Amino acid sequence: MGTNGSTMLKPLRQGLPPLDPATVSDAASCALPARYEAVREARRFTRATLDQWDLGDRFDDICLVVSELVTNALRHAVPAAQGRCVEPNPSVRLHLLRWTERLVCAVRDPSHESPVPQDSDDFSAESGRGLFLVDSFADSWGWHPLAGTLDGKVVWAMFRLGPAG
Repeated sequence: MGTNGSTMLKPLRQGLPPLDPATVSDAASCALPARYEAVREARRFTRATLDQWDLGDRFDDICLVVSELVTNALRHAVPAAQGRCVEPNPSVRLHLLRWTERLVCAVRDPSHESPVPQDSDDFSAESGRGLFLVDSFADSWGWHPLAGTLDGKVVWAMFRLGPAG
């Protein structure tokens, strides 16, 4: 699973792999407040969505990745994450997109900073392993800056799904 190890040595700045947006089978998104409790809300939303799409058997891996992506957005990209959201609209948004054989989890945040895995061999550390976990559990991941009137970036992770049975 995951991308090869060399991609973890430098920040990823790439768009999603070639997936035609017109062929999305299902899509769901939710706005998340700039509070750490939003991670629990993201897990709850992910569980309900995957159950609705009959993908509940993939919940553990996908939920772990969603938790890490949302936590990273709150910790590193949203200045007011430890307090109350001062903006009228939430700064973080979770998107779940399903194609026939792929699922993409994407988290939008207001930061322009690239997500950088911490260069650490200390896996007993309290933090800094989030992107390593994303890389380990997702089939691929990356990020790209937003264009047009949207500000910030999207960090995404993609999971292969078995053919519909």
